[in-house]
Amino acid sequence: MTLSASVEEYVAKQDQYTWKRNLIRFAIRTIGFHVLAKVRVIGEDNIPLDGPTIIMMNHISLADPVVCMGAITRRFVIPMTKIENMHNPILAPFIRWWGAYSVNRGEIDRKALMNSIELIKSGQLILIAPEGHRHPEGLARPKDGLAYIATKANAVIVPTALSGAEVWMERLKHLRRAPVTVTFGRAFRFKMAGERIPRETLSAMSEEAMYQLALTIPNPALRGVYSDLSRASSEHLEFLCTPA
Repeated sequence: MTLSASVEEYVAKQDQYTWKRNLIRFAIRTIGFHVLAKVRVIGEDNIPLDGPTIIMMNHISLADPVVCMGAITRRFVIPMTKIENMHNPILAPFIRWWGAYSVNRGEIDRKALMNSIELIKSGQLILIAPEGHRHPEGLARPKDGLAYIATKANAVIVPTALSGAEVWMERLKHLRRAPVTVTFGRAFRFKMAGERIPRETLSAMSEEAMYQLALTIPNPALRGVYSDLSRASSEHLEFLCTPA
């Protein structure tokens, strides 16, 4: 099977995951949000009800994608996971049931890029952590993958901030629930969607998007290298007028 055919097949079968995703989300919200952590969700109305959309998430703990999968009830979010998780005996069945897709972070993974773009073009909601790796100490510089994918698919981007999740495992060891907050910020698109965009412009877009993410993070300590919010600009951004 060619790479394009494999991607088309994966995108086409998204409806087959619906009942499994409903079941898993129910478990996350009933057990995860009430037993393992105390989760508060703010601004879910900023997520469009349909259409090409990216959840742009800061990454502070292993649990972050699962928290987002449970926090979003307006539609299903499809996360990208590192390929090593597909061989984890505990995580792999959960990942496959949800229908997530893998990425090889050690190289330019064409299949992961194509999966992302085609999923979005088909009207799906995907999750991307632009930094690539976890940074519990605060935001770090992103890779340009998010800007590339978003412009190719003309996606709406919803900056999504998690705080508190970085200590949930430590709290759990002491039989205490971590107070986790998920904040969905003001949605936007990149200008120049679909055009051939120079690398330096993609980098500028990524920087502006990261400041939007920093603006969404309620805990200043987690804003990292984007702590100086006075440097935020929006030359390459256009914001959605009102939540859907």
